Amino acid sequence: LQVQRATGIGNSRDILVTASDPNGFQLGVSQDVRGQINFLTKDTGFYQLCLDNQQNHFGFMQVYLNFGVYYDDYNMEHKQPAEKKELNDTLEAIGVSIQRLQIHTFHMWRFYNFARMRKGADSFLLESNYNYVNWWSMAQSCVIVLSGVLQLYFLKRLFHTQTSGSQKC
Repeated sequence: LQVQRATGIGNSRDILVTASDPNGFQLGVSQDVRGQINFLTKDTGFYQLCLDNQQNHFGFMQVYLNFGVYYDDYNMEHKQPAEKKELNDTLEAIGVSIQRLQIHTFHMWRFYNFARMRKGADSFLLESNYNYVNWWSMAQSCVIVLSGVLQLYFLKRLFHTQTSGSQKC
């Protein structure tokens, strides 16, 4: 998971994430802008992922979630040798190569999603900084123009002479 965008008072991008199994036991915790929770599943049912936005009051967060499942016990080596029927060494080598290719493809897909996740967060941060700089530049420009107008007004007032009925020589 990764926090893409955060707004509100405090503007903290940290988020508390907890994962629970169907019985309600906590499986993992992550409290960071970018986190990962790994856990083994043995029970069937609904697993719960809770996101806590408590550090970012009166605001919202946009969070990117990516789920991946690993099958550890999906191996032919755990079966009995009598149940294994190998045609020949060539087919076994092809099977091993295909399995290795599937694993590499899956990891490549994972790293691609992580890169997309980071790029999105960087894009939102740049957009936020761009808006912040624009507003402050506009505010400072207004203060500079107002300062110039006030200086001109006070300079004119300094040299302004009052006209009265009696003239002094």
